[in-house]
Amino acid sequence: MKMPCRMKLSPRPRPPAALLGVIGGVIGAAIALVPAAAFAQGAAKLDSGDTAWMLTSTALVLMMTIPGVALLYAGMVRKKNVLATMMQSFAICCLATVLWMIIGYSLAFTEGTAFIGGLSRIFLSGMGVGEMSGTIPESVFMTFQMTFAIITPALITGALADRMKFSALMWFTAAWSILVYAPITHWVWGPGGFLGGAGVLDFAGGTVVHINAGIAGLVGALVLGKRLGYGTENLAPHNLVLSVIGASLLWVGWFGFNAGSALAANGGAGMAMAVTQIATATAALSWMFAEWMFKEKPSVLGIISGAIAGLVAITPASGFVGPMGALIIGIIAGVVCYWAATVLKRKLGYDDSLDVFGIHGVGGMVGALLTGVLAVEAIGGTKGALEGNGGQMLLQLYGIGVTAAYCAAASFVIFKVIDAVIGLRADTDAEREGLDQSLHGETVQ
Repeated sequence: MKMPCRMKLSPRPRPPAALLGVIGGVIGAAIALVPAAAFAQGAAKLDSGDTAWMLTSTALVLMMTIPGVALLYAGMVRKKNVLATMMQSFAICCLATVLWMIIGYSLAFTEGTAFIGGLSRIFLSGMGVGEMSGTIPESVFMTFQMTFAIITPALITGALADRMKFSALMWFTAAWSILVYAPITHWVWGPGGFLGGAGVLDFAGGTVVHINAGIAGLVGALVLGKRLGYGTENLAPHNLVLSVIGASLLWVGWFGFNAGSALAANGGAGMAMAVTQIATATAALSWMFAEWMFKEKPSVLGIISGAIAGLVAITPASGFVGPMGALIIGIIAGVVCYWAATVLKRKLGYDDSLDVFGIHGVGGMVGALLTGVLAVEAIGGTKGALEGNGGQMLLQLYGIGVTAAYCAAASFVIFKVIDAVIGLRADTDAEREGLDQSLHGETVQ
């Protein structure tokens, strides 16, 4: 083989030793003047593209609660409770933000034990401008996770709508965020968490957010009891236009929820976005056709409920499955959540006002379990049962069971303690008058 021609170069003259000394001194002085944070940031390789995407994702997830959940739930209650319902989402956004800053983030995402984090980030102490989480500033990661801590208790309010005192809800949100949400987040996503360490898969919050919220909502509905007139009066939604707008905002915001959980602007985020869209659209159609078949008319409430069921079910799987997996998850989630919100709810006799358990609890379980079936090694680095890893299904069941059991027990205790101290439920006259006027002194004309 012919070797490439090399040029013969004459030796380069060496600079005088004195000049080298001067150059070395200048470089040393310059290095001494550069802040240490700059080296820390450089070592962590800040990526401006990843950071820009995560800032956008954070805003999208916040939009899911205000205005998304606020409008979705406000349209589904009766007119006399619309302001109280929106107030719950808005106030929870504020309260959860402060609690996350004070202690929630530290308990969830710092080194501690397998069950709870430490206090190294209490009041966000030690988190400077140069602190990094992967390729993004830690401040961005902290705020992104804050939006998850906001939406989770906001989702619970749908199960308690029309009858819970606002003061009791605020106390519940505070206690539940610290005693339930932060520990479970640490178990799944935190450093050293025992569920994540065992191999339980949850890409964007199927267990942390949806099973957690669904179980707490079911427990709250059972402890509170049924709404006045449940089963005898017309409790139909007062304005489904608001609910469609809210569901649409949730759909768009969910791309930040799922694709943002890649924590980078990369191929994983792109696939998470694609499967989120596919599963959501499929589940909306699945629910719609099921309702059309059994009730002879496809409803607006049904198709938006199906879309949310698809969003919920694809959440834990969004970083592990491909387009065909998303299609299967959407078909199953739409039908199963329709059954849970209609048949199961009626047979068990609980009054989950806005079907938080039927959609988020059951949908989260469906998605978590199907993650173990449909995970693709080429996408998420983990095989599911279809690729010969049946053990992953057992791990997913383990994660579902542990999360549901702890959340149910802890939520029950919190509800009961608050009920004993200040009472959970608005009095009968206030409930009949409507919570807008009785709790907040305002009404919608």
